[in-house]
Amino acid sequence: MKDDDTRGYRLPLLPLRDIIVFPHMVVPLFVGRPKSMQALEEAMAGDKQLLLAAQRRAKTDDPNAEDIFSIGTVGHIIQLLRFPKGPVKVLVEGRARANIRGFHQIDPFFICDVDDVEETEDDQALVRALMASTQDVFEDYVKLNTRIPPEMLVSVRTIEEPGRLSDTIVAHVALKLKDKQELLETPSPAKRLERLSELMQGEIEIRQVEKKLRTRVKKQMEKQQKEYYLNEQMQAIQKELGDRDEFKNELGELEAKIKSKKMSKEAK
Repeated sequence: MKDDDTRGYRLPLLPLRDIIVFPHMVVPLFVGRPKSMQALEEAMAGDKQLLLAAQRRAKTDDPNAEDIFSIGTVGHIIQLLRFPKGPVKVLVEGRARANIRGFHQIDPFFICDVDDVEETEDDQALVRALMASTQDVFEDYVKLNTRIPPEMLVSVRTIEEPGRLSDTIVAHVALKLKDKQELLETPSPAKRLERLSELMQGEIEIRQVEKKLRTRVKKQMEKQQKEYYLNEQMQAIQKELGDRDEFKNELGELEAKIKSKKMSKEAK
């Protein structure tokens, strides 16, 4: 809803733990805190718009204004499911970046005064080059991450807007909360793409090292299993040979006893 200052809006705030919602991102959220549930009800009673902003510390159960990052995302409620008991499940779509100018209300839930964050105009040649390189890096990342469907690469290749490209990719990359918040707070699509590529390269290097370690451990385990099998096989052979030697010894002793006794030719 519009406030008295035509530059901004007033929106109910939904504080988020351990997740950053970007524009163009559709995500399910489970909401259980009373203050947050009331904010959802306020949004549902209006135009279904609300502000999605992350907490600085996820463990804070009852955040105040200082606990919320100043840049969030205007979200639209697509679907809300109420259960007889327990949390509410809400499906939201990120629409646009927003800057919190102040808190108009704290209780019984947050209402924030917000401004839209406009993207900066970047050099088009630079943007095109960054888009291509970021798409290539994302392709390398997907090859090392089986959780991302290959079809996502096709979808990403069709995106022509630099801002939308970075926001779409970051939604599928495992990054620290502070790094995602940094990308959310960056109004320049070119700088976002450049930073996102750097972060993905770092994740790729980590995953490559992890893959090498897994391969090394697997080979070592296979070697140990092979050695164990060969050792068991050798022990079985030795036991079999030992049993035969014992039988030969017993047979030899019996023959000696027979020879030592005076027996008829027929008995011998």
